[in-house]
Amino acid sequence: MKIAADTEDFARRLGYSFTRPELLARALTHSSISTKARPDNQRLEFLGDRVLGLVMAEALMKADRAASEGQLAPRFNALVRKETCAEIAREIGLGDVLRLGRSEMMSGGRRKEALLGDAMEAVIAAVYLDAGFDVARDLILRLWGARVNAAETVSRDAKTALQEWAQARGLARPEYVELRREGPDHAPQFTVEVRLSSGESATATTAPKRAAEQAAARTLLNRLEAKHG
Repeated sequence: MKIAADTEDFARRLGYSFTRPELLARALTHSSISTKARPDNQRLEFLGDRVLGLVMAEALMKADRAASEGQLAPRFNALVRKETCAEIAREIGLGDVLRLGRSEMMSGGRRKEALLGDAMEAVIAAVYLDAGFDVARDLILRLWGARVNAAETVSRDAKTALQEWAQARGLARPEYVELRREGPDHAPQFTVEVRLSSGESATATTAPKRAAEQAAARTLLNRLEAKHG
């Protein structure tokens, strides 16, 4: 099966060449545009979530052999939650190649936390089915990178952790700005930007607004931890 040029570019950014590219095509197909001949990524999302969970559980136990289950659980949740998957998806430009229906596209689907997170899990499943667990594990650990070792920090409330990070460096409290509100009144999506007085910033789009603030804070905190330690 031949895939589109933008999908080939995405596979290169992902760092994996598919033997069965139809798996990647399915992983990128949202239910809003699926047909019988073009199934959506929901089943792959289900599988990818489990593959990701096993990889992260294993990685966390190796990273801290003395940690109790009570210590590992929040770190695990921080690494596998939808916001983190969406953050990884943004870093590799997954939203640019999502196959969406017109209405979903018009409502900002390429930026939505849920859609990006689901698609990231589906891509993981596609790699797993194409090449097996070891290759999928290597891919996940490469994409998640320093987040595994920083999981103890980001497992805390992200807004509180970011504020503590800023105060420890003599910076003002983080500022949260609502950039956009989209979608119907009964299910709005908020795009929020968090800004530090030092100039760093990050954005996130999700619902409700509080979740968007947390997601933006978490994105910026992960970036700062990776950069500054």
